[in-house]
Amino acid sequence: MGWAALSELVPYYPLYALLFLDTGLSTAQISALFAVWSVTGFVTEIPAGALADRWSRRGVLVLAGVLQAVGFVVWTAAPALPAFAIGFVIWGASSALVSGASEALIHDALADVGAEQAFARVYGRMTAAELLVQIPTAFAASALFALGGYALVGWASVAVCLAAALLALRFPEAPRETDGESLLGTLRAGVREAVHTPRLRLTVLAVALVGALDAVEEYFPVLAADGGVPVAVVPFAVLAVALAGALGAALGGRAERLPDGALPVLLGVAAGCLALAVVLPGIAALAAVAVFYGLYLAVLVVAETRLQARIDSAHRATITSVAGLGVELASLLVFAAWALGGAPAVAVLVLAVVPVVRSGLRVTVPGAPADRPRG
Repeated sequence: MGWAALSELVPYYPLYALLFLDTGLSTAQISALFAVWSVTGFVTEIPAGALADRWSRRGVLVLAGVLQAVGFVVWTAAPALPAFAIGFVIWGASSALVSGASEALIHDALADVGAEQAFARVYGRMTAAELLVQIPTAFAASALFALGGYALVGWASVAVCLAAALLALRFPEAPRETDGESLLGTLRAGVREAVHTPRLRLTVLAVALVGALDAVEEYFPVLAADGGVPVAVVPFAVLAVALAGALGAALGGRAERLPDGALPVLLGVAAGCLALAVVLPGIAALAAVAVFYGLYLAVLVVAETRLQARIDSAHRATITSVAGLGVELASLLVFAAWALGGAPAVAVLVLAVVPVVRSGLRVTVPGAPADRPRG
């Protein structure tokens, strides 16, 4: 949890969009930078997971922290469009390295001491810590900017990333058998397992679709403003929703013990709350969004837990990265739904995911034969 919180305590996070504007970039140029970031993530997601499986998951997390620091060095030393693009390529690769490796490392470390059943609780608390750290990050960014402008914010961000890399060195990593596979062989085997193992394939799909719904977080400020919240208060309103999400994630360990039928119900209720937020006034709308986010993150923690429980091979990080790539691609559905119909359309999309959750996140029946890859 300490590493998860530290890796999010980056002063650049609340301010980098403003840095781009103040450097003189147009909105079109900023959008192009975000596209570079996304494309890099798409391209490197699965290879990064394979690298973690073939080499070292702990080593990959350390490398991710160092790369992110390098990206921010480029931004801070030469703040201009080419440097921002280079930094986003490096940051995109860094994020991909973390995506599959962190969950695989946590699961295997717990399994090594016979505590894999604690994954939901640990992962839920990590997710909650990542949300809660937004509070000190915002204050730190403001204070650093007041003292030394974007330059101080940048160098402090570099220091935080390097500190997170050092902390990652302390993670225990259980020994694993790689059967002498090459990196390409590991990648192919992990993708094949994710795609051709029947039960695992459905769980990967469920995680991808559920994880993609988190993209609606980008629109929370819009929902708050549309609900009548004054612009000056919107950041605090969004923070309140994040706190509700942190509570839901922290309760993910308990949600994992609920009967199979409870998860679709929780997600369905979450969809209803999101739809209600459009018609409710002010504080009531904000409360509905907060309930949505708390319930949603509880289901997301369970989804990630069921995926890890269903992977039974040395390709854990690669398979998790396949799901991560699915999240990125399915997020486009959320953006499209919002563009077409706002929050009600996204609520319909959430409801459409419910049947997949019902099928893909069921607890495996004890004594059932193990799935084998087909094809």
